[in-house]
Amino acid sequence: MTQSANPSSMRNFLTIWVGQLVSTIGSSMSRFAIAIWAWEITGKATTLTLVGFFSLLPGIAIAAISGVIIDRFNRKLLMMIGDTVAVLMTITMILLYLTNHLEIWHLYIVSAVVGTFNQFQSLAYAATISLLVPKQHYTRASSLEFLSSYGSNIVAPALAGYLYPIIGLLGIWLIDISTFAIAISSLFFTHIPKPSPSDEHENSTHIWQGFGFGFRYMLERKSLLALLIITVLFWFAHDVGDSLYTPMILSRTDNDTVILGSLAAAAGFGGVSGAIIISTWGGFKKKINGVLLGMIGAGLSKIVFGLAQTPWIWIPAQFCSSFNFPFNGSSDNAIWLAKVPPPVQGRVFAAYSLVMQSGSAVAYLIAGPLADKIFTPALAAGNRRTEILVTIFGTSAGAGIALLYVICAVCMLLVGCAGFYIPQLRDVERILPDHDAEYAQITGEK
Repeated sequence: MTQSANPSSMRNFLTIWVGQLVSTIGSSMSRFAIAIWAWEITGKATTLTLVGFFSLLPGIAIAAISGVIIDRFNRKLLMMIGDTVAVLMTITMILLYLTNHLEIWHLYIVSAVVGTFNQFQSLAYAATISLLVPKQHYTRASSLEFLSSYGSNIVAPALAGYLYPIIGLLGIWLIDISTFAIAISSLFFTHIPKPSPSDEHENSTHIWQGFGFGFRYMLERKSLLALLIITVLFWFAHDVGDSLYTPMILSRTDNDTVILGSLAAAAGFGGVSGAIIISTWGGFKKKINGVLLGMIGAGLSKIVFGLAQTPWIWIPAQFCSSFNFPFNGSSDNAIWLAKVPPPVQGRVFAAYSLVMQSGSAVAYLIAGPLADKIFTPALAAGNRRTEILVTIFGTSAGAGIALLYVICAVCMLLVGCAGFYIPQLRDVERILPDHDAEYAQITGEK
């Protein structure tokens, strides 16, 4: 059994969360500014999508060992290492920038290095929640992660969009570095308990056995497998569209960073609103409903967003889209935290992460070429075969990207609707017992 969460451990969780929130704001400002800089240099969607691809690639490569490392080693230390590597890479880019040597390919390398250690950090953080938070608050704790993510979207893009013309990349990077100290301090001065070992699961501590254990665990539980598959399909469609979001807006607004920042802020307000509701309410009693309804709501909102060509529609559509993701994500996280025992969460979550990141990597890899080579030229040509599409999307810059974005949004909507017709998925919480109930049944504890 794991150590029971208590008020002190809840305070520790909130302390860590606040530190990560501050760090996320700094990192988001850097990503926003780098995207603007890269677009100004190249004007190609492929450039931006490749940054996302290279950030995911290392996580796929090290998936075989990441889960075993999370279950074996100090999770607090792994999170601190992740933050440290991120700030060292930022300093490296500053030095390259100051000596006029910073090039696009440097972004790919930095993204790969940061992505490698972010894999350990994110898995360690995810596997820490169940050690600090009582089971009845899993959904609320997961919603705070969305509050952090979307909260940074309110502050970071607005600040970066305003400050970029004034202080440039260098000034924004310096702000990012200053947030590092807060994140490290929040981890350094808090205690994270270690999960209690389980004899049943300690047989899989060899790296390759541990890697296979995560997949076997999901394959033996068909409902979890169904949840994984539908989540991968949803996020694949999402990531193809999302990777094109920045070039679509910049190309349709003549590189207006204020509009881009305003849309990111609208997304932040939507996500924060959804996260606050979830953390206050506690979420759906039947968590799978939150997962699927969140998918449907996000898909519908993104369809409207892609069809629109004005900020007056983009802003409310973006708000509504982001509003749905805390419902989807916190419900999904709560199911996995409740069904997977803490001693093996590192290995299972690593296998889960491998599948998810592989899907996202493929999405980022194909999105740019699809936009630049197929959809943009197709609508720019304005021939008879695309006459109806031209009427809807136009022939201006960004029209082809908008078409691809809407196709992805329709796929997101269809995936969410399909989930209600799959019994193994729809009844996942009834079919699978929670890990603490399963443990009590095996040991005879009450």
